[in-house]
Amino acid sequence: MPNPTELQLHQASKVLEVSFDDGSRFELSCEYLRVHSPSAEVKGHGPGQEVLQVNKEDVNITRIEPVGNYAVRLHFDDGHHTGLYTWEYLYELGANKDDYWQKYLDALAAAGYQRRV
Repeated sequence: MPNPTELQLHQASKVLEVSFDDGSRFELSCEYLRVHSPSAEVKGHGPGQEVLQVNKEDVNITRIEPVGNYAVRLHFDDGHHTGLYTWEYLYELGANKDDYWQKYLDALAAAGYQRRV
């Protein structure tokens, strides 16, 4: 598992940039991170219990809190701050961004929700 080398929040563009020692660098939107939160509120407590997140187009990160040397807690301006984003999970989100984002858009469409952006 690659180790993180840099974590930089660009609040104006609502993007979290994460770099790893294998040369990987991911730009993850705050919306993407919020709708893929590892919290029980989003993931549920088991398979099939996921809760589709809507109206998160304008969400931003207000604070990044280190948790040991294995994760961060992201504080979003909609009040959400549960769930730990491990370095492994952030890498997974970055490496699979296109696929995960499309699945999210498909789930929104299936639920009849149209993004505002």
